[in-house]
Amino acid sequence: MIDLFHKTRESSERIKHIKPKKESGHFCKVCGTQLDSVKYGKNLYVCPHCGAHARLLASTRIRQIADKNTFSELFGELQTLDPLKFKGYAEKVAQLKEKTGMEDAVVTGTCLIGGIKTCIGVMDSHFMMASMGSVVGEKLTRLFEYGAAHKLPVILFTCSGGARMQEGMFSLLQMAKVSGAAAKLAEAGQLYITVLTDPTTGGVTASFAMLGDIILAEPKATVGFAGRRVIEGTIGEKLPKTFQSAEFTLEHGFCDAIVPRGEMKQTLTSLLSLHGYPVRKVGVKNESKSNGSSIGRHSRH
Repeated sequence: MIDLFHKTRESSERIKHIKPKKESGHFCKVCGTQLDSVKYGKNLYVCPHCGAHARLLASTRIRQIADKNTFSELFGELQTLDPLKFKGYAEKVAQLKEKTGMEDAVVTGTCLIGGIKTCIGVMDSHFMMASMGSVVGEKLTRLFEYGAAHKLPVILFTCSGGARMQEGMFSLLQMAKVSGAAAKLAEAGQLYITVLTDPTTGGVTASFAMLGDIILAEPKATVGFAGRRVIEGTIGEKLPKTFQSAEFTLEHGFCDAIVPRGEMKQTLTSLLSLHGYPVRKVGVKNESKSNGSSIGRHSRH
């Protein structure tokens, strides 16, 4: 179902500051089992013993979800201007750009998913824990606006530690800005799907991550706002072990389904198809200038 592409070892070890292991094994961070790196990659970086879903690079995620050679990046030129001149921030960002090959913590663009053209945004925890700064907010806002203008659905894979403290209020303002853009997509009658991956926390959870028309989650992903210790200290009670897990979120009605990584592409394809989006033939241009109609969100149900 999912193209495994030529490279099967595209994981966190691609980041330059992490030295690759000499042996061919990889240790699961949850159960500690040693795994063969090649087989682990072919299993989409899901531990076959405990089912733990490893955190992915944005490029790996896109290769797993998008049809082969159909992803086209949008707004990749945007860069932070360090609005507060926060000490050491510019240097930190420069280092992460070098290590990850990314300009910031989210990659946005268009692709085909099961032959259906879609706007896609993928947050990457390897870049400052996918914290939400001005660039992240601006890229996501533009992606929603692009989807509204071109009558395309938007799918976001979220993961974040929350707002980026080095940008202060500029970071917090992104919550309202992106949420407003998501509302414009809804007004244009287009579908918005969010996929909560580990971890989705802070201001991202408190805004656009939980605004999807359909909210999916990967198994055992951490989903929440404030940290467990902060909440327990505030309410004076001990929270259950499953608190702030994807399963806890589903049980309490805050997401619609938990979808294993191996089933994610087919699930998204089915949802897009059920909502009336057409399958496009490879090699046939059918871009935004097309006058083809799109079924509005309210009529799709």
